[in-house]
Amino acid sequence: MSVDTRSEMSKLYDESIKLINEGSIVKGKIVSLKQKEVLVDVGFKSEGLVASTEFKPEELVVGNEVDFFVNSIEDDSGLISLSRDKARCMQGWDTIVKHSVDGELIEGTPTKKVKGGFIVEIMGMEGFLPASLSAFKGMMDRDILGRTFKFKIIKVNKLRYGIIVSRREAIQKEKEALREKIWGELKIGQNYPGTVKAITDFGAFIDLGGVDGLLHITDMSWSKISHPSEIVAVGDKIEVMLLNMDRTSGKISLGLKQRLPDPWQDIEHKFTAGTKVKGKIVNILPYGVFVELEKGIEGLIHISEISWTKKIANPSEVFAIGDMIEAQVLTVDKDSRRIALSIKQLEQNPWIDSEAKFPAGTKVQGKVKSFTKYGVFVELDSNLEGMIHISDLSWTKRIANPQDILKKGQKIEVVILSVDSQNQRIALGLKQLQDNPWPQIAGKYSLETQLETEVVSITDFGVFVKIDDEIEGLVFTNEIEQDRLKQLKPGDKVQVKVIKVDVEQGKIGLSAKL
Repeated sequence: MSVDTRSEMSKLYDESIKLINEGSIVKGKIVSLKQKEVLVDVGFKSEGLVASTEFKPEELVVGNEVDFFVNSIEDDSGLISLSRDKARCMQGWDTIVKHSVDGELIEGTPTKKVKGGFIVEIMGMEGFLPASLSAFKGMMDRDILGRTFKFKIIKVNKLRYGIIVSRREAIQKEKEALREKIWGELKIGQNYPGTVKAITDFGAFIDLGGVDGLLHITDMSWSKISHPSEIVAVGDKIEVMLLNMDRTSGKISLGLKQRLPDPWQDIEHKFTAGTKVKGKIVNILPYGVFVELEKGIEGLIHISEISWTKKIANPSEVFAIGDMIEAQVLTVDKDSRRIALSIKQLEQNPWIDSEAKFPAGTKVQGKVKSFTKYGVFVELDSNLEGMIHISDLSWTKRIANPQDILKKGQKIEVVILSVDSQNQRIALGLKQLQDNPWPQIAGKYSLETQLETEVVSITDFGVFVKIDDEIEGLVFTNEIEQDRLKQLKPGDKVQVKVIKVDVEQGKIGLSAKL
């Protein structure tokens, strides 16, 4: 072979060899697999041997190309010195630094639990996860080690290739990203699945898969409810409608009842004034009874519409929740969502002919029903009630308590004084069964008549004294010496004279100044 030929071949050989520098990363092809080593061709004049332990199992395939770090161009054996581990670490470190700067999350695998935290393998390098940033509370080690999680790199040491990561911040960032994604996808008027997260007196908080919305108690049901727990429980999976959303404040309003048709939509066709209806009592209040006519529709029977005749102080004395009753529709107000009902309108109004049935001056039988400070209620026939005012119990006795002379349930005879059917009132009298004795009393106790009396009671305006068993008189405060007045007590005897007799009012005025 001539010198020129050899020179030409040497030139071609040199051109075929890659320019490789120590400390660089090159691409190499696996040529053969030995028991503990792998022969690699990187396009250099010599091949390299790399320990099998530096490869992942899936990389160990003849013909497979991977990256290697060049330790030296030629080792003691005349081969190029390569490292798969260093190449992987250098590439991983560049990625780690980039993720640290960008704040992006990176995957890693906890491989060992150490004092104060965990060792995490990331891109072929080891990082430290402090326990305080792990968010592994409540998890067993077997559920942590060997599993892949996402982490946020919070600190890198370029000189020592040190890495500190946080899973807690990664979770927070994922949640924020998920919230942003959900906020971007939410649309008012659409239905979304959710989970009941918490219940309060005013509603329930629903987790929509990353963001929470409020399901207010008024948007839970078309029917009236007292507490959200009547409709939902923590952990329930429900479908809700998005009613409103405010990205600035982060508030989302949800509805449950809006997924169903509004039962009040065609209420005028369902219930008309004058029709008879049946329903279940669902609530009792001091002013009336709420009756559920159908799901989501309730009507109110006001206390004044329960009975024509009975005086009802509290509806709970007559009804119980769950009772089924009949009533008549009085009015329907769609805008206010109110239906007025009546029980008494189902019956004949006994007050219509009450004035004709009970003319003034008629004597009737009755039964004592109840007492007030100012009189007695007496039940007449037809279930109508009349009242005897305390002033109409006796012509002469000063009665402080009606129960001193009458008992509940006692049957008595009374006189009809007046009937007001419009205001549903009947005035009764007991004393009117007897003639008015005051004309005779006036004749018996003429002016200036002197009497010995007994003190009954002492008031701010005077002293009541007993003239005889049936009659009392009043000694005015200005008709008795003040020193004497201060010494008086019930039972004391007092000499008086008559200074006034009022037949119309049934009163006798007295003076102790003789």
